[in-house]
Amino acid sequence: MHSAATTVPTGTVEDLVRVGLLEVSADCHIHPTAVFLVADMLGTRRSIILGARVTISAFVVVHGGTRIGPDVHLGHHAIVGEPEYGYAMRNLYRGEGAATTIGAGSVVRAGAVIYADVQLGDNVMIGHNALLRTGVRVGSGSQLAANITVERGTRIGDGVRCSPGSHLTAETFVGDRVFLGAGVRTINDKQLIWRDPVHERPLEPPTFETGCRVGSGAVLLAGITVGAGALVGAGSVVTHDVPAGTIVYGVPARRYGWVSP
Repeated sequence: MHSAATTVPTGTVEDLVRVGLLEVSADCHIHPTAVFLVADMLGTRRSIILGARVTISAFVVVHGGTRIGPDVHLGHHAIVGEPEYGYAMRNLYRGEGAATTIGAGSVVRAGAVIYADVQLGDNVMIGHNALLRTGVRVGSGSQLAANITVERGTRIGDGVRCSPGSHLTAETFVGDRVFLGAGVRTINDKQLIWRDPVHERPLEPPTFETGCRVGSGAVLLAGITVGAGALVGAGSVVTHDVPAGTIVYGVPARRYGWVSP
């Protein structure tokens, strides 16, 4: 643990290392203001593992159960492994921690919040003030830009680009190599019913199939599928499925052609 090039503050970090709740690999750099919270709100303690050459910047908070791969950078004020607490998405969460994984070579920029049970692949880029809620999965090489919100259970494939300010509603599926412009909005509830167990219906999140592209400011209604390779114009309101390889735009969006091979 204590190679000559490893920088750790005295006190809490070394106490955690000594009792086996924090593993720090060689050449890590941990700012003295970083905080490691190994116990969740129910009192369950989970260990934290830092791979080689991890950088943890000022005022970062890392929760128990987090596994950080080698060559990862956590920017100032980032939070990783935050336990979910309170009512959300038809469930009541008790503040229970879970395994959280940050893949090798990934960058989590300043102010980002990553909840417990999130898994990031290798070489993922998470932008400033991004929010990833419980159960999100992000494939290798994907980029989620600043101020994006990714709700619970969303699945994002490899090589995806999500531009700033977009919102992916709970349980959205985003296939490999999808491009989403800035300010894209998604909906998963056709009835707009909240906290009414008598009338609530299953959520119907949208699906973005492999290689499709969605322009900035587009809105996709519940249950919509954007087919593989399709192109949705900026500012469109998508009310019906978009067939693979087609070009649609407008309010409501209509088909106007085919994507050139």
